[in-house]
Amino acid sequence: MEWENFRRSDNIEDRRGDDGGGDMGGGLGGATGGLGIGAIIILGLISWALGIDPRVLIGGAEMANNARHSTQYSQQTAQPQRQAQHASGTPTDAMGQFVAAVLAETEDVWTEVLPAQKHIQYIKPKLVLFSGQTRSGCGAAQAAMGPFYCPADKKVYLDLSFFNDMKRKLGGGGDFAYAYVIAHEVGHHIQDQLGILGKAEAKEQQASKAQANAISVRIELMADCLAGVWAANADEKYHVLQPGDVEKAINTAKAIGDDRLEQAAGQRVVPDSFTHGTSAQRVQWLNTGLHSGQIDSCNTFAR
Repeated sequence: MEWENFRRSDNIEDRRGDDGGGDMGGGLGGATGGLGIGAIIILGLISWALGIDPRVLIGGAEMANNARHSTQYSQQTAQPQRQAQHASGTPTDAMGQFVAAVLAETEDVWTEVLPAQKHIQYIKPKLVLFSGQTRSGCGAAQAAMGPFYCPADKKVYLDLSFFNDMKRKLGGGGDFAYAYVIAHEVGHHIQDQLGILGKAEAKEQQASKAQANAISVRIELMADCLAGVWAANADEKYHVLQPGDVEKAINTAKAIGDDRLEQAAGQRVVPDSFTHGTSAQRVQWLNTGLHSGQIDSCNTFAR
């Protein structure tokens, strides 16, 4: 991926080296009631390392996440959390520079695409870099959760150690694979601006477990598609993709499909338990966005 000549975003809050912000509270961050792309990868890695059925870890994390969302999401405006002071601006280290470049590219693309396609002004989310743990508007942010988007404070949270785990244990490394992860979380921010996350949250609270899981799958697949829309428009204007880039992102999407995780644990595949979609679905929707470059092509609720 050609990123070295991108401008660098200064819309970054660098909390690396902080002590975690004191009382962390409970809960796991995610877009609605489910877990973000980072969380599902990290839990898969943990289960692989320990020889545990990944559904046990994922199910427990989602139970905690759903409980937190049902009480906390609606309280954010009434009870704002105390904000600590953190360094803001463009990081100077190599990986910080990469993240700042990718974030800037998402800003530049969505600032044009969102108004052009949906007549909505793009509001840039802040990206928080942290190490180990920190506080978010959605509760605790921990490295073991992986990257996630918090709709309560409109921020993407990222511990860079996640990329090392992708490369060493999933074979999903590479600049564009890392950019795909960031773009997926920014995709949740696009959903938030379109009002989709709020509606999905309301439906999940009234749905059965299986129905809530199905809603989560559609939200996550849409974020995959929106990451593809971003990449398509970035490549059309800036020619950012290099040979092999798309394949690396697809390999990452394949590795984190719900069916792949269940099969890796030697378990029977149970579609009602899916929260992110099968490997084939994730690849399909990433490709849909890549080939169309259109937000409307990502309507996973219509298919």
